[in-house]
Amino acid sequence: MTSASARDGQAVLFASSEAHPLIKTGGLADVAASLPTALRELGHDARLILPAYPQAKRLVRELRVLSELGLKNTQGPVTLLGGLLPDRDLPVYLVDAPAYFCREGNPYTDVSGHDWGDNPERFLLFARVLARVSLGLPTIDWRPEVLHCNDWQTGLAPVFLDRYEERPATIFTVHNVAYQGLFDRATFDRLALPPALWSIGAVEFHQRMSFLKGGIVFADRTNTVSPTYADEARTSAFGCGLDGLLRQLGSRFRGILNGVDYRQWDPSRDVSLVQRYDRDSLELKTSNKLALQRLFDLPHDEHSIVLGHIGRLVEQKGIDLILDLLPKLLERGDLQIVVQGEGDRSLQQRLLEQAARHPAQLSVRIGYDESRAHLIEAGSDIFLMPSRFEPCGLNQMYSLRYGTVPIARRTGGLADTIVDTNANTLSNGQATGFLFDEANTDALWAAIERALALYRDAPDSWRQLMRTGMAQDLSWEASAQRYQDFYQEAIDARGSQERALTA
Repeated sequence: MTSASARDGQAVLFASSEAHPLIKTGGLADVAASLPTALRELGHDARLILPAYPQAKRLVRELRVLSELGLKNTQGPVTLLGGLLPDRDLPVYLVDAPAYFCREGNPYTDVSGHDWGDNPERFLLFARVLARVSLGLPTIDWRPEVLHCNDWQTGLAPVFLDRYEERPATIFTVHNVAYQGLFDRATFDRLALPPALWSIGAVEFHQRMSFLKGGIVFADRTNTVSPTYADEARTSAFGCGLDGLLRQLGSRFRGILNGVDYRQWDPSRDVSLVQRYDRDSLELKTSNKLALQRLFDLPHDEHSIVLGHIGRLVEQKGIDLILDLLPKLLERGDLQIVVQGEGDRSLQQRLLEQAARHPAQLSVRIGYDESRAHLIEAGSDIFLMPSRFEPCGLNQMYSLRYGTVPIARRTGGLADTIVDTNANTLSNGQATGFLFDEANTDALWAAIERALALYRDAPDSWRQLMRTGMAQDLSWEASAQRYQDFYQEAIDARGSQERALTA
């Protein structure tokens, strides 16, 4: 069997519940496609694995059956399929279990927006298959040296692998500590997990079971997706009850900043734009503003200042702060606001009601469309990202590359990727956006006012701000190099544990 020991690079199985362009609800999908690709470019044999949702099965190239897994205590057959992502030569495995994953639309919720009632069983099954593939299948001449799990949907895989001596090193990445995969004791019993796992040192979490905690406890190394969020997650304010555990991990837990795939997100080559542009042709950006106004049924006016927002419509993302500021924003006749996202039904309804009242200034699209997202990034002048917390965030990094100046709260990855604009940072050419500290409307409004003043009163400084943002290198290459070092640490740690076990 081929493994990294027989190669110059590491053999990495990257496990995710979503991956672009197969299925996407958030930034994890972008990471799941981009990081394995960047690792392959560094010489590693990285492969992606996710559930075989119907859309994924339709899009994967050269799809074929690799193995009938024959798992016990499952509803119907479980098959491993293999192929390639449609837009790149990244090997991908699909876990085909129709009773669990053959559902159109969102991978986590039904059409009413409620979690699928059998999510515990669905992602327990996914974790079982991850462990099985990681230990090697006779029909596949490949076995990973590293299993890289992501978020609670994969959290039980390190738990299942822990008892094996000849296992891959396990990495667990927490993209948002607030989403923990929490279920009651009755669910734990229904899943027929080993009773010993119901303990404070395993998956029990305040009399509930936590898939996320299982991944954190049993993985060889755990990380989150920006250095600042790693610090924040160790505090009671942001740790969601897991801060003590994360502090106990010490150097086993750290933050590694996500990156951007500039092959997908670069205005000089973006096929979703009506007009491509770069730092030396910023005047061409206006064509995309006009196209965005047409797409969102807003008046065509290149002199309007367009504020864009893309994201889950939940309080974490601060969409309620934008809603509360709408009266002030709409008082200005020179502003237009475009929003794309979905989430909390009450927040969606408030946005739609406001858009109906102010059709010349506010336009909202519920749901996610990738091409539309690209045009929002290119056509907006300013991108609003007032998150209460943000583990990493990708849209602010996309905005920087597109010359769309971000306004964001100074938290998590937003603090790590945006340099606030002031007299000093402008004069030394470091400023890239506008940051504010407190999660309230006054602080957000003050940041917006600073941005609008610079836009109107100092157009040369504004263009400098755009160009500086576009020059930032937030590509996956640097992040992938940090991950390969992290993988090696995990491999070394696992090896030490195995030597201790056999001593």
